[in-house]
Amino acid sequence: MEGGRPPSPGDELELSELKGQPDEQAPLNGAAQVIPFSAEDPGPSQAKQESPWRYCHRKVIGKCKLWMVIASIFLGLIIVIIISLLLFGVTYVDEDENEILELSSNKTFLVMVKIPEECVAKEELPELLTKRLTDVYSSSPSLHRYFTSVEIVDFSGENATITYHLQFGVPSEDDSFMKYMMSEELVLCILLQDFHDQNMSGCETLGLDPESLLLYE
Repeated sequence: MEGGRPPSPGDELELSELKGQPDEQAPLNGAAQVIPFSAEDPGPSQAKQESPWRYCHRKVIGKCKLWMVIASIFLGLIIVIIISLLLFGVTYVDEDENEILELSSNKTFLVMVKIPEECVAKEELPELLTKRLTDVYSSSPSLHRYFTSVEIVDFSGENATITYHLQFGVPSEDDSFMKYMMSEELVLCILLQDFHDQNMSGCETLGLDPESLLLYE
């Protein structure tokens, strides 16, 4: 009988090939799946683009942003500091300058100035030098409050020297003042420094040599 015949090897091979073919209606394993995305959650690219200064652009009061408030505070502090410094400079009073000194004694120095050879023939030199000494000690920060006068004691054309008499008012019985404020070294150094800072017109070498100025009591 034909119905009872066993399948031949060729029929079995055809059946196995048909079973091995993929189902046409089955979805492919590599098919892209659509994942729902929420607009409220920022994506990775959006999170990277957010600036760390975004908080400075937040509105605090009305249209004022946070960075405007911070800048206004710093600007206000700078203005307050500048105004305070200006007021302090105007209202500051030097107590030492306004102190009324009791100058009951006099201190006298003799200054001998050696005149350079190129200046000996200059007739107006004694008067110019008198004015120079007056300006030096009357404008000195250390001695201007004590300086009294300067006058010519001796003028020798042969020796090319001029001797001046310097007079200062000093407090009585103040040893420390006489030792530090009215010492010979200080009085002479002020004069030497002035000649080095500014030469005398017409006699530029005057006073430049320390040995050309002698001071004694």
